[in-house]
Amino acid sequence: MPKLAAFPKAFMVALCKEGTMTVSDWIKLASTLDVQGLEWYAGFLEMADEKNWSRFRHEVEDTGKVIPMMCCSPDFTHPDAAFREKEIAKQKRWIDMTHTLGGSYCRVLSGQRRPELTLDEGVKLAADSIQACLPYAQERGITLILENHYKDDFWEYPEFAQKMDVFCKLVDAVNHPNFGVNYDPSNTYLAGEDPLELLKRVSHRVVTMHASDRYLAEGTLEDLRKEEGGAQGYAKRLRHGEIGKGLNDYDAIFTELKSQGFNGWISIEDGVDGMEQLARSVEFLKRKIAQHWA
Repeated sequence: MPKLAAFPKAFMVALCKEGTMTVSDWIKLASTLDVQGLEWYAGFLEMADEKNWSRFRHEVEDTGKVIPMMCCSPDFTHPDAAFREKEIAKQKRWIDMTHTLGGSYCRVLSGQRRPELTLDEGVKLAADSIQACLPYAQERGITLILENHYKDDFWEYPEFAQKMDVFCKLVDAVNHPNFGVNYDPSNTYLAGEDPLELLKRVSHRVVTMHASDRYLAEGTLEDLRKEEGGAQGYAKRLRHGEIGKGLNDYDAIFTELKSQGFNGWISIEDGVDGMEQLARSVEFLKRKIAQHWA
């Protein structure tokens, strides 16, 4: 049966930019949630000091939870080889971080959708860079997970593999036992595409999932699809909301995942309106998991 983890979506600015919340504060808050794990973020300010890695692992485990997965954002589509080598080195450090925290899954991305890149060039740069990290990950028992992502906060351009066809081409280009997909249904809407269509194309490769839900604050899905890559819709039309009350069909999603034998971690990337909302999302997902994996 899949396990649930939680991600501090509502507190990212406080944890990563302002420093107005400590990681220990988040661990204490999350200890009240009925989940088995906490998804980590490489950009927490306190993670810059490697001495904190083991300390935070123990703090989480003292609450009866574990840290199964790491969220980070390598940029592998830069045309300069020296830049890509630095990104590969950063990814290896994040793999070490995941290993020290006791995790098994570390995110990778393609990189930025730089306008000068052709489809084949971008896929090759990203695939080669991911493959350069895989032996290092395998030695440490870590699986690299490629997410159908929208855009890192600090990037100029959206994700190179944001669109379904590009994402699937990249997934197909990397064949390794320590590589899989982290499926995020909500991000597919940002590309103006159908999350169930994407899932059916990659469900045999999905090893982890981000659970979230989005609702339309204005307009229609057709309006969203007319906007370039759904990019503007990220800011204007779509809002994060409580899971089970938005656009995603979790019965259809879980039916497909169950049919492929999925039994991995589902990390909740919601709760932007606080801990009570996050707790309701937990309860919704627990009910659905029990229903589909009974």
